[in-house]
Amino acid sequence: MKKIILFATALLVMVACSKDEIGGTATESMAGQWYVNIDAVDESGNPIEGGEDYFGLGGPIIMLTYNTTANDPKEMWIDDLGQWNVGAMYNKPYPSYSIKAKVSIDQSTLTFKSNEAANFADGWGELDAMPVTIDGKILKGAGKQKNGSAADSIVFYVSYKGDPWYPDDGYAKYKVSGIRYSGLEEND
Repeated sequence: MKKIILFATALLVMVACSKDEIGGTATESMAGQWYVNIDAVDESGNPIEGGEDYFGLGGPIIMLTYNTTANDPKEMWIDDLGQWNVGAMYNKPYPSYSIKAKVSIDQSTLTFKSNEAANFADGWGELDAMPVTIDGKILKGAGKQKNGSAADSIVFYVSYKGDPWYPDDGYAKYKVSGIRYSGLEEND
């Protein structure tokens, strides 16, 4: 009888300790947290004079790529969490350059793009965020962390419909580039 009770107890413990497998999202291969820099560039993607860190953000900002609520494997969000809101940053009636837009993705090539996509980022005052055209790619292992380890890299070009400083300031678009967040303190 003791053997049956021990067996039943062991079986109950094994069942109680089993873990449910939790699946990833449909865009898992392209989703992530990124440290990126933003430069004003010419048509060829080269920084214009004075174009590096064009808005004076002072270094990398965090940008996210993540699945939509529909969990569609052919689209994702790009979101800078409002960090590129130039009007709020300078407390002037400039438009927001923040990005929160859905882009089409191709996971087989790790590319993404949009053509004048609606931009759901917060504006500043009465100025709304401008629609965005985005063309980019994720490059597996092409970046380097501060500790020297390989990291995924992201690079995309963005232009805004109604950008008030284009073309007078001499740039054609903005280049957003950086590396995937590692989660290690030594790389922050």
